[in-house]
Amino acid sequence: MNENSAQEPENKDRDQDHYSKKLDNAVQYLSFTLGREEYGVDILRVQEIRSWEPVSRIPNVPPYEKGVVNLRGSIVPIIDLRERFKLKNADYTLLTVVVVLQTGDSKKPRTMGVVVDSVSDVISVDKTKIQNAPDFGTKISNEFINGLVSVNERMVMLLDVDKLLKLEDFDQNEN
Repeated sequence: MNENSAQEPENKDRDQDHYSKKLDNAVQYLSFTLGREEYGVDILRVQEIRSWEPVSRIPNVPPYEKGVVNLRGSIVPIIDLRERFKLKNADYTLLTVVVVLQTGDSKKPRTMGVVVDSVSDVISVDKTKIQNAPDFGTKISNEFINGLVSVNERMVMLLDVDKLLKLEDFDQNEN
């Protein structure tokens, strides 16, 4: 047995520890676009991605609440994120999709859909690389943003699903 073979298990253990730590810090996000900007939501909150389909309108709701759809027997509210963020409206195209998200906590879970221009991909992010959102009056309120991360030289805004969909607003509308 030579010197190098005695060191190999130690190097493998060190590499395995480094790999395990990297996995512990990894979080996955579904990224999507609104105009030229890229956003991400925690992949564990994504139930499914659907093509845009007409919705049943609900009276007396904010304009960004487009209506509801029947999703396998459940009534799901649909929110247009462009309108929610007060961005320039765009026509719905073949690329327009609805990302169906799980919101709320285990006591009161909810399913909601958000209309986005297109879905980009699933990105893996090292939690230690996520930066706080700067506070300088951007187009959207920082209350919706969990952080910012650079992925392949693209800046991705990571959204907080619960704050974004403001569950208390929907509770008031239901009463």
